[in-house]
Amino acid sequence: MSVPLCLTLGRLVFSPVFLVTYLYYERWGIPLAWLPYILILLLTLAELSDLFDGLIARKKNQVTDLGKLLDPMADSIFRLTVFLTFTQGLVQLPLLLVCLFLYRDSMISTLRTVCALRGVALAARTSGKVKAVVQAVAAYSILLLMIPYSLGAIPLEWLQHLSLWIVAVTAVYTLFSGVEYFIANRSYIKRALAR
Repeated sequence: MSVPLCLTLGRLVFSPVFLVTYLYYERWGIPLAWLPYILILLLTLAELSDLFDGLIARKKNQVTDLGKLLDPMADSIFRLTVFLTFTQGLVQLPLLLVCLFLYRDSMISTLRTVCALRGVALAARTSGKVKAVVQAVAAYSILLLMIPYSLGAIPLEWLQHLSLWIVAVTAVYTLFSGVEYFIANRSYIKRALAR
């Protein structure tokens, strides 16, 4: 169990913790005014683990096939958990909108796996890395909007409406990155599927 692998697995642990904290904060006795800060802390820890697991793995020459498989999976699971969590409780995002993230990640992961099994490695694209940053910014933005709501400075309708627009813009870029991935790798995909 290397440090990078522990960080990656830690990101998987943060996913259900984020979900249950958001959904059951009242049952746990967490004041609404504290909730955004706790969620921001969990999101920050997950994002930092994503940053440092790759850096440490490359610096210490601990890049493994398992790590290459688990790292994008952990990223996808955590971010999807965050946005699926926001379909409930205070934020109430439309489930269909969040499912666009799920469909994009599932299709890309399946495609990469099929191509890898047929001896064709599909590299990550810059648009995919930008997508991760855009989704992280969207999640932070929603949590930051929860702060004035928790203090009574903005109504719930504003929180929900602004969150919807933030995620809608994020969904457009997420879809673009998926289409761009297919187009950029079309020759490799054809070669893999022809085998």
